[in-house]
Formats: sequence, C-alpha cells, structure tokens
Amino acid sequence: MIMKVIAIMRPAGYLAESARLARSMGFKPVTAPMIDVVDKFDHNFIGFVERIMNGAVDYVIFTSATGVEFTLLKLNSTDEFIDQLNETRVVAIGPKTKEALLKNGINVSIMPDSYSSEGLVEMLTGIEGAIIEIARSSHGAPELVKGLIEKGAKVHETQVYEIIRPRDERHQNLMEQALAGKIDIFAFTSSMMVRNFMAIAEDMGIKDDIIRIMNEKTVAAIGKPTSETLAGFGVRVGIMPERYTFEELLKECRDTIK
Repeated sequence: MIMKVIAIMRPAGYLAESARLARSMGFKPVTAPMIDVVDKFDHNFIGFVERIMNGAVDYVIFTSATGVEFTLLKLNSTDEFIDQLNETRVVAIGPKTKEALLKNGINVSIMPDSYSSEGLVEMLTGIEGAIIEIARSSHGAPELVKGLIEKGAKVHETQVYEIIRPRDERHQNLMEQALAGKIDIFAFTSSMMVRNFMAIAEDMGIKDDIIRIMNEKTVAAIGKPTSETLAGFGVRVGIMPERYTFEELLKECRDTIK
C-alpha cells in the first residue's frame, strides 16, 4: 500500500510530534511551518493580572496551550497568580489547552464539546454582567469576544503571543513537491496558516497553479474560520473534523481517504 503524503504546516514547536502522529497513522509527512509564535506583552496584560489578583474576575478563557505558556512566562512569580486564578472559573477551549492548565496546577471548570470559539460562546450561559478575561494570540477569532458581549458579559482581552510568518528552505521544498503533484493531503489548522501559505505561493508566482493542484487533491481544515478562509481563495475543503484537534483531523483523513 502506497503511503499518502500529507503537508503539515504547524508551528515549529509542534512539527516533530505532529509528524510522529501522522506516521503512526500511516501517512508520510512533509513539514514546513507556515506560522510561528513569539512572545507579546500588550498594554492590557497588567490590567488582566491585576483584576485576577484582586478577585474581580468571573471567568478566564485560554484558547491554546501556547497562550497558557506565554501568560505564565510573563509573571515574576506564578504561585499567587495561579492561586487567584483558581478562585475564578477557568475555561479551556480544548483538551490540549486543558492539559497545559492542569500541568501548571490550574483547575479547569469548563471545556466545550466543540473545541472552537463558537463552542465556547454556546456553552457559556447565564453570563450577563459577568467579567470575562481572555488570554490568547494576536490573531484570535473575533467571534469569541463578539459572542460573549452579545450575551451581556464584560470582556477584556490580552494578546499574550504573536503569530508570525517564518520563511526557510522547507517552504520552497513543500511548494515544489505540491507543484509536482506529490502532496496528497494539505492540512490547515488556522486561517493565518492559510494566508501565509498563499502569500508564499504568491511570492513564488505559483499561487494559481497551487490552488488548481489543491483542488485536485484533498484539503483538510480544522474549524469553520479556516475552511472559510480557504474557500475565499477558491479552495475546496474536503475534510473538516467535528472535534477541532490535529489528531482528529488525521483520523478523519485516514478513514476517508483509502
């Protein structure tokens, strides 16, 4: 049986584990990080910490394990902060985020069935007048803040890390393999990843060819925003798992593509 080749474009810190997981499911991975993460300290962070330390917060939402990591890295002392955080209702968007919180001694009160901003908004009920803090990336989905405000909550957001576009020889290699028809599955896990992928293709003058080839192959996406971003470039999404994790995406690809 010929192994299907899957393009994995997650941040550098996730690539090795993602490739290992893909191989364990019978895929041959080609890796090139289309996004990477760097620390960010915005003007909202001090207020975020002060409100938590003063017990003035009802919910604290983390939307990624990376967000947990970069939040704690900014603190001189984490013990008191974690103690106060545990006096609130901490919300994790999905299992990886929950795992990162628990590993740091942070109790998780809520995790939605659907690991997405929409899933969080749907699950949080009775929040009129509630003070909600969100710690996330510089490219967080606007639907989360909008949906919580529409439900009557007072929302504060701090961006604890920034998503950037890396560039090295791996991107050239990925694009060349795609042009040669050697990539069977293109796996996208965020809208930013899609936009950076298309920007690199455009810089190389091959964007139209890449889109044509992608539509002849299989494109998998995590989440509705990612799928909609691909559609905006004229790319058809063939696979979108119900649970928004990379492992579920791989399982769906394995079970769908024979």
